Amino acid sequence: MAAFRRPGIRSLLLALLLPGIVAVLAIDGWIDYRAVSQIVQEAYDQALLEPVQALDDSVHLGPDARPRADAAFSVESMFEVTRSRHKYLHIVVTHGDDAPLTLIGVDDLPPPPPAADGRPVFYDAVYRDAPLRVVALRRTLQGADAQPYRVLSQAAESIGPRQQAGAEAWHQAVWSSVRLVGVMVLLVFIGVAWALRPLERLRRSLSARTPAQLEPLDAREVPHEVAPLVEAVNHHIADHRRMLADQSRFLADASHQLRTPLAIMLTQAGYAVREHEAEPMRETLHAIIDQLTRARRLSEQLLAMAHASDTHTADGTLPRPICDLNAVARAVVLQYLPLAREKNQDLGWVDVRGDMATDDDAPGSPPVAPVAAHAAEIHEVLANLVHNAIKYTPAHGQITVSVRLVDGWAQAQVCDTGPGIAAGRRAEVFERFHRGSAEDSRDTRGAGLGLAIARAYAARNGAEILLADGQDSRGLCASLRLRLASGSNVRDNTYFEGGRAH
Repeated sequence: MAAFRRPGIRSLLLALLLPGIVAVLAIDGWIDYRAVSQIVQEAYDQALLEPVQALDDSVHLGPDARPRADAAFSVESMFEVTRSRHKYLHIVVTHGDDAPLTLIGVDDLPPPPPAADGRPVFYDAVYRDAPLRVVALRRTLQGADAQPYRVLSQAAESIGPRQQAGAEAWHQAVWSSVRLVGVMVLLVFIGVAWALRPLERLRRSLSARTPAQLEPLDAREVPHEVAPLVEAVNHHIADHRRMLADQSRFLADASHQLRTPLAIMLTQAGYAVREHEAEPMRETLHAIIDQLTRARRLSEQLLAMAHASDTHTADGTLPRPICDLNAVARAVVLQYLPLAREKNQDLGWVDVRGDMATDDDAPGSPPVAPVAAHAAEIHEVLANLVHNAIKYTPAHGQITVSVRLVDGWAQAQVCDTGPGIAAGRRAEVFERFHRGSAEDSRDTRGAGLGLAIARAYAARNGAEILLADGQDSRGLCASLRLRLASGSNVRDNTYFEGGRAH
């Protein structure tokens, strides 16, 4: 089955304009036809009236007091000049009870409707199976006796010439409308072709581009109605260019980060091959295992960073599931508790419910800090924050993870007693492959991806990460803030006072 093809601009314009134009032209042509027909009718009626008036004026009483028509011959000659096929003249005089006297013409023309003397009456009639247009004029002649003479003058002609003139007028109006419609169609085609020339040039320029050419389109010559579309395309091109640049930088940085442990392992492997004693060889193998562990951690972070930065998997139009921020944070603390103990650190947990918290929540219990987010991604965010805190906090230091609700927000905090981060450098640590400098007193052996991954996952779930000084300006406090889920009646945490749980 062939794919549906949307109509072009020309077809749409013609489909929208032609019915209206044809309707307007039809109405206008009909009005013009009626006007022309009226004019033709009045002209023919005036030509038909003239011989009747001449006949009426020629009727008078003779010396014998009898009515007579002196100019009948000349009037008949004038009447014969017209080209009508059927032409009739008639003058009849009635006097009292006498029989009607026909002075000229046939005596059986259809009688006219009643009318006043001196006023011409036009009417249509059929005579001898032929349609006629008739005009009649009445007049009264006063004779010698008391009885007046009533004179009726009539002229009739076929309506054929009138119909022919009307048909010619109608044909002329129709052909005029057809020519106008044809001109309109031609103008639409020419106008659309001329208006689309800039778009055609734009299409040719795009077709001639190589995949590496991502310059913005020139919107100066396109119609202003299309300019927003071109601007949207330019915006998309700019986003695509930034995405490719980020990917290229990401690949370059990732290759650089992976090259170092690989080079170290290659050197260590060569040293192990040349070693003949078992103990130095085992030490070298342990060093290689350490480098492999770091390389695996780096690979996992790179994969997490790629997944967190993938905009195709984060559809903002779909509703996010509801998860319990308190439960996620508690699970992260339990996960990293062995690592903290290994480094002789005090990893504490402050539940959002304070003293009412239990060690094992009942299955299916309602969330105490409901947020609209993906639990796995929020877990990854908090895991990176806790891992960084454990990594940079010295032995015997303290790390506290807490969840609290304030003014419709759910907030998970990871506070440590480590060296902290200078306020002017806190924005930089969210950049990929950024590692602390010597002035931060931080271990720089990491890849610098933890906070970048955390920020990317937070952004995917409508959350934000805030960095601030720890308690008494010691260490660092990282906070993950999310809006409480809509429809939740939990708005504030009443179990905290002065930063401590009841």
